[in-house]
Amino acid sequence: MKKYLNFKEIAAYSLGLFGFQMIVGLLNSYQAEFYHEILGADLAAVGILILVVKVVSSAFDPIVGNRISRKGKIRPFILYAIIPFALTTVLVFIKVPFKGVLLYVWIFITFLLWSMSMTLGDVPSQGIASVITPNPQEKSDTISIANTFKEIGFSASAVIVPLICIIIPGGSKVFGFEGEKDTPISNSEYLGAAIAAAVLGCVLFFLIFKGTKERVPYHAQEMSLREMFATLKSNKYLMMVVLSYLLGACRKISMAIQVQAANVMLGSQNYVVLFGICMGLGSVVSMALIPVLLRRFDEKKVSVVVSVYGFIVSSAAVLIYNLLTQNIVVMFIMMFLSGLQFGVVNIVPMIMVADCVDYHEYETGKRIEGPAFSILTLTIKISLAISAAVGLIMLKVGNYSATTEIFTFFTKKVVFFTFVGLPGLASLISILPLRNYDLIGEKKKQIAAALQARREGNQEEI
Repeated sequence: MKKYLNFKEIAAYSLGLFGFQMIVGLLNSYQAEFYHEILGADLAAVGILILVVKVVSSAFDPIVGNRISRKGKIRPFILYAIIPFALTTVLVFIKVPFKGVLLYVWIFITFLLWSMSMTLGDVPSQGIASVITPNPQEKSDTISIANTFKEIGFSASAVIVPLICIIIPGGSKVFGFEGEKDTPISNSEYLGAAIAAAVLGCVLFFLIFKGTKERVPYHAQEMSLREMFATLKSNKYLMMVVLSYLLGACRKISMAIQVQAANVMLGSQNYVVLFGICMGLGSVVSMALIPVLLRRFDEKKVSVVVSVYGFIVSSAAVLIYNLLTQNIVVMFIMMFLSGLQFGVVNIVPMIMVADCVDYHEYETGKRIEGPAFSILTLTIKISLAISAAVGLIMLKVGNYSATTEIFTFFTKKVVFFTFVGLPGLASLISILPLRNYDLIGEKKKQIAAALQARREGNQEEI
């Protein structure tokens, strides 16, 4: 089939996702520790509050999806999101003197505002993948490349925050430089990191608006929340993808507690950069391999094989850590091997949802980019919230505290199991809904060809 995308457009989309996820990753990794360490909030309570906010804010996803459907264009919503997304990112990391109930009300309101502004940018940034090209192979390749940058951006906070700690004077002693004991991250360092990530991330995010085009025509339609979930129910393939993502929610739990894990297992919050490099390298290698695997095998096979692999290697890592050795080198090797499972969750669901949009058009004559990708972003956000809530509750079970100088072996075991073991278990469970998924191979190619012929016929009539 004809190719439509050039290097500049692929780069704009990839760097835009990198910038957007840089901000999302900052909150996912550091938000709870800021609330706990600087504001004095309880970790378990924060985890539950994050989950509640995500569920409440999920009502905004279909609203954004409907606005996209009404307008018939996706790119303008990138522009609408930039300023509120940047401002609310900084707002989350402002130190306030509130205590007790008032503190949790402040956390709820500010995080809700951030979640809504994030949704305003997240839905179009995901949905535009289905309209930048009608070529299914080109679409899959672009999604793979862009999501590699997306994953790197999600992990970038592990580098940004330690760099800010070095730049800002009078804060923490990073990595125990000059023989001094490392101290917790200060409020000024959290705020500096938030400002840096907000500015740089939103500048890069703007590239999606500036450097991409929408090439696939679709009929703008608006859906109520009830109709949207009716669409989800009627589109069996979309339902399978959503259920798979939700059951595998804890695959991302390592990103939610990596700061605390670095503190427990390495002795410093700022050594999170080592975790970021180790796990991030595994993810990047995995995402580089996924497009290669998808050229030889279909999405279902790749998902199943990689998920089973993730369960096996994560289980082996937990057994080695608990029964054989806690050697740092061995631990990093096992983390890298465990990180190889994450390419599937970052790439394959987006490809599948884009295919589900094509399937819906093939069956009904209507495209549902807005509703379908708002459902996907809603699912991703709830999954991240579940992983954060579970991770923070497990930290509470393991008696974690940011001010503890020497952690017990019980705390280390709980944190390592949560950090490495739970993602593998979640990967295994995630493949259950995909048993009957057959929107793959020749069936997908036939649908793409039929849609292309239908569109060309409509243009000839006009």
